[in-house]
Amino acid sequence: MKLAVFASGSGSNFEAIVKAIEEGRLSGAEVAMLICDKPGAYVLERASRLGVPAFAFDPKQYPDKAAFETEIVQKLEELGVSFIVLAGYMRLIGEVLLSHFEGRMINLHPSLLPAFPGKDAIGQALSYGVKVTGVTVHFVDAGLDTGPIIAQESVAIAQDDNHETLAARIHAVEHQLLIGTLQQITNGQVAITGRHVHIT
Repeated sequence: MKLAVFASGSGSNFEAIVKAIEEGRLSGAEVAMLICDKPGAYVLERASRLGVPAFAFDPKQYPDKAAFETEIVQKLEELGVSFIVLAGYMRLIGEVLLSHFEGRMINLHPSLLPAFPGKDAIGQALSYGVKVTGVTVHFVDAGLDTGPIIAQESVAIAQDDNHETLAARIHAVEHQLLIGTLQQITNGQVAITGRHVHIT
């Protein structure tokens, strides 16, 4: 299964996927391309070091979302990409990508959805004062972190946690949950019925 990983920031989950494949912890998958909407993001340095082709673009250089998504779809189809992983991609997916990759695109989010969708879910959880947050992997739809949930894992919040300490523990869980979920998808174990995801 040829994957494209979309990321906007440092790309630790992107690197976790590539290394899991290299080390044999994720079989039957290949990262064919990194897509990044921030030309200066550190994830591009990771891609260069790991030997993964990258396409970095500035959305402001395009007339609209459909224009840059059309270019992305063209690049992914040229490479034979069949599945998309959003790993820290801070942009809503539009109709062009959704229509081409319906049911073949997942997102990783640092909360137990539907709680704390959108930006800075870790900060939202700390501000709200919840005792437990976590990580969610879900299929992507047209909404903001609203797609059918595939997997979730909880992370307890300690009284002395701050953004940095909680983020470190959440990232560790993200890496494991994302790799495990991708293996289930690669194995053909994941199916959707309405909003419900079934894993065999």
